[in-house]
Amino acid sequence: MTEARRPPSRAPGRGRQRRASDHAAWFLVLPALIPILLLSVGPLLYGVLLAFTDSQSGRTAPTQWIGGLNFRDLLHDTLFWESFRIGLVWAVGVTVPQFLLALGLALLLNQDLRLRWLARGLAIVPWAMPEVVVGIMWRIVYNPDAGILNEILHDLGLGNGRDWLSSLSTALPAVIVVGVWAGMPQTTVALLAGLQNTPRELHEAAAVDGAGAWRRFRTVTWPALRPVALSITALNLIWNFNSFALVYVLTNGGPGGRTRLPMLFAYEEAFRYGQFGYAAAMGCVMVAVVSVLLAVFLAGRLRGGDDS
Repeated sequence: MTEARRPPSRAPGRGRQRRASDHAAWFLVLPALIPILLLSVGPLLYGVLLAFTDSQSGRTAPTQWIGGLNFRDLLHDTLFWESFRIGLVWAVGVTVPQFLLALGLALLLNQDLRLRWLARGLAIVPWAMPEVVVGIMWRIVYNPDAGILNEILHDLGLGNGRDWLSSLSTALPAVIVVGVWAGMPQTTVALLAGLQNTPRELHEAAAVDGAGAWRRFRTVTWPALRPVALSITALNLIWNFNSFALVYVLTNGGPGGRTRLPMLFAYEEAFRYGQFGYAAAMGCVMVAVVSVLLAVFLAGRLRGGDDS
């Protein structure tokens, strides 16, 4: 009979070394974790608690816990849900053209062009501009009396000009155009980075096999670019829905509430009318609905079970 081998005993100090390594890892993460907890998680939790109170500005009486009364009132607030609808139209109306135009620009900037470095630098100029500056600049473009857009249309014989930001029919489309222009650079940079990670040998092999430009894009470029496209589209949808400064500078929610996004509505409730608890309830609803929509979007894109 052969003697059964005993498994080697674990070194007595290995567990202590692993615990010490875990403690060191947490210590290294703390400089990044503490600001997130203080500046993001903490205010978020405070806002959720505030949504269940009757907190108001200038109130001398102590704040009372009122449970879900703010959410009950919010369900019957037609103005808020109208602003929510406008916010969804704005988010989708900006995100989709933003991605399509950025994809075309990224494909162009990925080619071996002369002065490509200059074109890439100019493509990210809007990204370097603050939203307030972008809003002021486009207000000048849309100016009804001396705006560049009306001057061009007048020279082309297409009309005598109109007030784009004050018309009920053109205010939201005009603001969407600005949102697309301002947000396209970061999408272009992300897609261009994904294109540069695609091996050039794959394109050359597909071209040798007789594949045209569209087939090479469909079978080589897009599969490699899909994870980046999914990520940047999801982020753009969140960023655009939470937009505030750009629309605030351009229209301040007007005319007649046609561009009043949910963030603007919550801002007015909190800082114009002093209803902090009610505005916090709006914020909670916006976070919950956007999270659900984003989860549905990601589930639909990942249903194929690929590695994206």
